[in-house]
Amino acid sequence: MHLIRLLLPLRDNNKQEFPTAYFLKVREELTNRFGGVTAFVRSPAVGLWKDVNKVSRDDMVMFEVMSNQLDKEWWSNYRTQLQKEFRQEELLIWASDVTKL
Repeated sequence: MHLIRLLLPLRDNNKQEFPTAYFLKVREELTNRFGGVTAFVRSPAVGLWKDVNKVSRDDMVMFEVMSNQLDKEWWSNYRTQLQKEFRQEELLIWASDVTKL
C-alpha cells in the first residue's frame, strides 16, 4: 500500500489566491481515480525557503490518497499538469510505503 501526498500553493507568485474551483477539481480528480482523498485545507501548511538573501513563503494545502499500485508515470504526468494549472516551476508529490494496522 502506498500513501501519496501532494502540496499545492494557495496563491500564485504574485500573491493572488487561486480560485476554490482549482482545489475542488483536484479533489474530484483524485477521488475519481483512487476512490477517495483526504484534503487538509483549513490549516494551510507553511513552506519557507531561502533564495540567495531572501526567505520566501508559501501557504499550501495537502492532498493525500492511498493506492495499492504506484503508477509513477501517471503521477509524473499529473504533476506536470498541476504545475501548469498552478503556474509553478515545481510541485512536490511524494509516496511512502504504508503498512495498514
